[in-house]
Amino acid sequence: MAFEITGKIIDILPVNQVSDKFRKREFVIEKKDTSSSNVFIDYIKFQLVQDKCDLINESFLNEEVKIWFNLKGNRWERDGKVNYFTNLDAWKLEKVTSAGTDQNKLPRSPLEDMPPDNEELSDLPF
Repeated sequence: MAFEITGKIIDILPVNQVSDKFRKREFVIEKKDTSSSNVFIDYIKFQLVQDKCDLINESFLNEEVKIWFNLKGNRWERDGKVNYFTNLDAWKLEKVTSAGTDQNKLPRSPLEDMPPDNEELSDLPF
C-alpha cells in the first residue's frame, strides 16, 4: 500500500553502502500540523534504497516536497532477542511550490499565451 505526505526537507544524509549489494540514503522532513490553534511539528525520517538513492541531492534541502512511500516492517532476531523495525521507504519525490504545484514542470511557452491567428487582423498596417 502506498502513502503520500508533504513536508519540508531539513536533513539529507549521505548514501550508506550497507553491503556489496545494498545501499540506502536517509532524509528527514519537517511536517507541521496546524489543525488547531497550536502548531505541532513532527520530524519524520525516510529512506531511499538501491537506485532510488539518486532521487535526492543537496538541492532538495529546505524545499517543500511531496513524497510517495511504502510502510515496511522487519523482524530481526539474534542471540534469542527479537527486534522489530519499521521503515518508510520513499520511492518518488517532487519539489512543490507554495501553491502546491510541481516545480519540475517546464514553464509555459510565451506562444501558448498568444491568441490564435485571425485572418481579419492580418491585413492591418501595423
